[in-house]
Amino acid sequence: MERTLSIIKPDAVSRHITGKVNAMIEDAGLKIVAQKLIRLTQAQAEEFYEEHKEKAFFGGLVEYMTSAPIVVQVLEGENAVAEYRKIMGATNPAVAEEGTIRKTFALSITQNSVHGSDSPESARREISFFFSQIEIVS
Repeated sequence: MERTLSIIKPDAVSRHITGKVNAMIEDAGLKIVAQKLIRLTQAQAEEFYEEHKEKAFFGGLVEYMTSAPIVVQVLEGENAVAEYRKIMGATNPAVAEEGTIRKTFALSITQNSVHGSDSPESARREISFFFSQIEIVS
């Protein structure tokens, strides 16, 4: 079993589609083993996205991710990182495959409804950023 981090982003939370996203996750065979609604501060968002600090989109990303509450989750399953990335779809919803979260719900490349870890190493780091072990129930 592998774990990955999922973030349901401000655009999706604000549109009250968290349940629909969760249904797609669970229908794909991944188990939600931790979940909470939070609001990132600017400092937290800057720390979480630190690897993108030098990129042109960094300021806008931080502003967007702090604009409204988000839902952070730990997902568990066989090859969870790769499986969730498939379920999410391409970053650009215009080219995402039919049936993916982003094709179904994203508003734009930035407001693309979800984030998922890009590797098992990133997943471990990202999960520990948001969750303590006691909050994760397998």
